[in-house]
Amino acid sequence: MKNNYMSTYTQILYQLVFSTWNREETLVESGQEPLYKYISGILKNKNCHLYQVNGIEDHIHIVTHIHPSIAVATLIKDIKLACTSWNKETGHFKNFHGWQDGYGAFTYSIKDKDRLIGYVKNQKNHHKVKSFKEEYLQLLIEHGIQFEEKFLL
Repeated sequence: MKNNYMSTYTQILYQLVFSTWNREETLVESGQEPLYKYISGILKNKNCHLYQVNGIEDHIHIVTHIHPSIAVATLIKDIKLACTSWNKETGHFKNFHGWQDGYGAFTYSIKDKDRLIGYVKNQKNHHKVKSFKEEYLQLLIEHGIQFEEKFLL
C-alpha cells in the first residue's frame, strides 16, 4: 500500500522587527532580558525556533523560524499582546504604553543565519552609530520593499 501523504518541511529564516509606541524608549535595560525570555517561551509554545532576540529601549529584533501553520501577522500580534499583558503583571517597564502598529518581517537564506544572529546580538553597539529609523530604512531598501516615508515616523 502506498503512503499518500507528504510531511511539510520549511526553512524560512525571519527577522521580525517592531517598535514601542511612538518609539518611546521605555524598554529599560533591566527588564529586557526577562522580556526576551518571555518571548522565547511564546515562540516555543507556538512551535517556532528562536535563534536570537535582542533590541534596545525603543524596539526589538527576533530571528526565528516560524512554524508553517502560523501566519506572521498573527504571531507578531500574539507576541505584542502577550508581552503587554506580561508587562502589566510584572511592571518591568513602568512607562511602557504599548507597541507601535505594524512591524517589519524580512526573510533570509539559512546561509545568512550566523551573520544575522550576530547582527541582532550586537544591537546595543550598532545603535550607538545608527538610529532605528536609519536601520529600518536600510532593511526596507535591502529587501526591495516599497514604503511611504511618512509612515516611518
